[in-house]
Amino acid sequence: MTNQDHLSTELRRLRRAAGLSGTEAATLTGLSQSKVSRVETGAFMPTEEQVVALCRVYRAPASVRRELVAITRDLREEASSARVVLQRGAWRMQQRIGKIEAASARIRSFQPTIVFGLLQTRDYITALFGDSLPEGERDQTVEARLERQSILGTTREFHFVLTEGALRWNMGGAATMLAQLDHLIDLSGRGKTRLGVIPWTTAVSVPVLHGFDIYDSRAVLLGTQTATALVTDEREVADYEKNFAEVERYATYDDVARSHLARIAADYRRLTG
Repeated sequence: MTNQDHLSTELRRLRRAAGLSGTEAATLTGLSQSKVSRVETGAFMPTEEQVVALCRVYRAPASVRRELVAITRDLREEASSARVVLQRGAWRMQQRIGKIEAASARIRSFQPTIVFGLLQTRDYITALFGDSLPEGERDQTVEARLERQSILGTTREFHFVLTEGALRWNMGGAATMLAQLDHLIDLSGRGKTRLGVIPWTTAVSVPVLHGFDIYDSRAVLLGTQTATALVTDEREVADYEKNFAEVERYATYDDVARSHLARIAADYRRLTG
């Protein structure tokens, strides 16, 4: 990982500023030395209590402690039913995901059914939410998702892999999909956004059940028809990382990927004609 996420970077900085080694920090907090190390590399998701303990030992200012605890709270493992998300306001979930993204240095996503939220156009997002939200709240939720996309202009690492099937799902109509594909073609050549496309003609041996997003190596977000879940268990996160590595090898990139996107866009263009 070339960029550390904020939680890892700040805890490492605080430890060094306190003049403590990883072993000394572990002794003073009751954590193992390996856990202190993995927290600082983004490979382990600490609890709020562990973050507070580390901050106390490092004599972190109260404002820094509150900030790091807030990040940890946003990353906590949780499953929310779609009904509860809607009751609380779907835009709130968008804001929470945005905070998780902002706290991460590397984001990897695989989608076999829809375009990634960070890469969606306004019309695509609007079509995706459809009539599931009241009109006013739908607009607020669309704006909240679009606001998340400002992160694409940062130095974070993004690696997206999607299937041709996701792009063939004609969400919102041919004109909406054509604009969405043009947007993907444009984004695929920018900065640190790596976009992989798996053509439908590629024979695969890996079954896929749903899409997922991996934040560093500490959390995975996944959604189903009825729920959204944030997973932080180390073994489960490792399973998703393994799954991502398996599907990644089927993907095409750069000019080859853009040629597939252009081919699909041409089919939608014919539909709009």
